[in-house]
Amino acid sequence: MTAPALGRRALAALVLPPLAARAEGDGWAGTLSRARGRTVAWHAWGGDERTNTFIAWVGQQVAARHGITLRHVRLRDTAEAVQRVLAEVSAGRREGGAVDMIWLNGPNFLALKQAGLLRRFADRLPNFALVDTVGKPATVTDFTVPVEGYAAPWRMARLVFIAEGRRVPDPPRDMPALLSWAGRNRGRFTHPHVRNFLGATFLKQALFELAPDRSVLARPADAAFDAAVAPLWSWYDALRPLLWRQGRVFPESGPAMRNLLNDGEIDIMLSFNPGEATASVTAGLLPASVRSFVPAIGSIGNASFVAIPLNASAPEAAEAVANFLLSPEAQARAEDPRHLGAPTVLDLSRLSPAERALFEAWPRGPEALAPDALGPALPEPHPSWMTRLTEAWERRVAA
Repeated sequence: MTAPALGRRALAALVLPPLAARAEGDGWAGTLSRARGRTVAWHAWGGDERTNTFIAWVGQQVAARHGITLRHVRLRDTAEAVQRVLAEVSAGRREGGAVDMIWLNGPNFLALKQAGLLRRFADRLPNFALVDTVGKPATVTDFTVPVEGYAAPWRMARLVFIAEGRRVPDPPRDMPALLSWAGRNRGRFTHPHVRNFLGATFLKQALFELAPDRSVLARPADAAFDAAVAPLWSWYDALRPLLWRQGRVFPESGPAMRNLLNDGEIDIMLSFNPGEATASVTAGLLPASVRSFVPAIGSIGNASFVAIPLNASAPEAAEAVANFLLSPEAQARAEDPRHLGAPTVLDLSRLSPAERALFEAWPRGPEALAPDALGPALPEPHPSWMTRLTEAWERRVAA
């Protein structure tokens, strides 16, 4: 999900004064009081039915607990919500905006943060104290950008590969090996369109493995970009004609790629959820013969965040929803492969025995990797790399 194209001059023109501090002594009880009866428009990617079902469950919970109505505004691209916020503020609508909360990452978060259009709220949520900010540093740094309370994490993500185990008993564990495998198995692999976050993550994974100097990825993409990506494009130009449908078309999303694997059209798919295989086998969306694997070097990982625009109509209600997303109950349901299979952002050592037991109440099948088998989480590059990679890929594919 890529950010809108905004220049520095355009961003600077939109910067607003800091949000006024909450009234002294008001506290969380006051927040919940003002939240009751409000509707939260949560703008979130709607391309995965399990995630949509989870969001619907969250809506049921916050309605029962806090009298909040949660409305899921389903997006194809997070930039849609970002552009809406920017357009509203540009038109002078500094309150009563249409977007109360956004699921966002990377370039989209950076665009709104740089423009001064996000509320700082996360570090004062009661359940934020349960977040593992040390063992999971991606919960406080998004694509190298310090979050500083302007967004709250709600699920961890890791790039994983899922293979049809009967056809791929010894899967390729690095990008050169994937190229060799694709040459022997023409048309049996593809990736989502790079305008989709999963397709972009696949390119970033390959870039991390192939770049001559990985250290440049932690800095904004500048004059070093062309040299850094040259080995990537050489590798990709060799891979593309070996892809499904000769690399002339690409599945729109991860779920579309999963359908191709389930239908026997490809043998390896991608997911940004290490619990995807178990969740999909349990739901009958993939055969029990699938197996997960990751590159030997490790794989790209990050945290998913929710943010509240400065001009949100129901900011207190959005805070209450974000706080519930960090509750042990919500986090355990999200990690349960029968629902999402998304790793928790919490430090389980901070929970009570009864709360920790919530995370041990579901089966784990052979199709998924155990947490200690995922290997190291590779850091996301600076958001500008994702934007430039996407643009460069589109030019190459269109040529």
